Amino acid sequence: MPLRIEWPRDHATGITVLSKPAAILIVLTIFACGPALAQPVLPSLWPPADGAGAASPRQVVLESSTPFTLDDVGDRDDAPPADLQVSLFLPDEASADAPVPAVVLLHGAAGVLSSRGPAYARQLAEMGVAGVVVDSFGSRRDLARDFIDRLLKITEAAVLADAYATLAWLDAMPEVDASRVVLVGFSYGGMVSLYGVQEQVARAFLPDGPRFAGHVAFYAPCIARFEDGATTGAPVLMLAGAGDAIVDAERCAETAAALEAGGSGVTRITYDGAYHQWDGNRAGPFPIGRNLAPCRFVVEADGDVHDGRTGLPMTGPFTRKIILGLCSDSEGYLIGRDDAVRARAVADLTRFLNDVFAGG
Repeated sequence: MPLRIEWPRDHATGITVLSKPAAILIVLTIFACGPALAQPVLPSLWPPADGAGAASPRQVVLESSTPFTLDDVGDRDDAPPADLQVSLFLPDEASADAPVPAVVLLHGAAGVLSSRGPAYARQLAEMGVAGVVVDSFGSRRDLARDFIDRLLKITEAAVLADAYATLAWLDAMPEVDASRVVLVGFSYGGMVSLYGVQEQVARAFLPDGPRFAGHVAFYAPCIARFEDGATTGAPVLMLAGAGDAIVDAERCAETAAALEAGGSGVTRITYDGAYHQWDGNRAGPFPIGRNLAPCRFVVEADGDVHDGRTGLPMTGPFTRKIILGLCSDSEGYLIGRDDAVRARAVADLTRFLNDVFAGG
């Protein structure tokens, strides 16, 4: 299947920072000549996604919070505590003497799908990488249960709180190398992964703590702009389908350019003929939902959020509902599982993870 790839470029010169063959050569040289490293190199062929014979995950409850915007972080009234449920898939060989890298997986608006976060985490663990599935919606059933209510009350800031709470927990785990933890998100979680590379975000949740070593966004809408554009410097991978109406290619190009200007290398890969959620549970394509692609959020330097088109501040679920109602359209977008695209995406994810893990 044809695809289009944009490799990171130096902003001042416009020259590609490192060619793909050169990057591969350097990585291979490191493994051939350098000292033995404690991390695996992921193979191009992953184990079956059904997880037959794989170890069961460990269910863990972490301390998190539920801020509505970044400005609420640290305020117990505006960001009440939350008991975060995560599933840890830890490789058998992980130990304090040989800590393993990790991947934190954030779900989409539909919540945790068995074919997505848990399947990837199980496969990663079989290959020697810890996988952590974060359940932001399931952890807040007392706040919101139905689809719309969750999107209005459990915002990107709340999911970011969960992501960084998970990173802090992994940092304290001797079996995990916290310098090599990658944040991967799907759709809504992909938006959060892109937000998470902003230094403003990392500083809000972990002022003196670790940072994610890489950020991956699977078919994430590109609807937010940060006034403070500085990033943590971690590399970013953006994967999308050319037929996915909720992922606007022009807006995502703007997002990638902003991230590069902020200090992160960005690789964008677009799969021709692919739609939204190619690794979901249901075959397709079929239409679903409202399309958020026309929406424009602005995250201010102080953490507040406003609508980029009307200027309306997003102060709570009511104003969020108004803003989303005004900016989204009812035509929806196409969604559906596509195993061929999934295989391509896994291959591209593998290359990205290997590069990040080797450089950690």
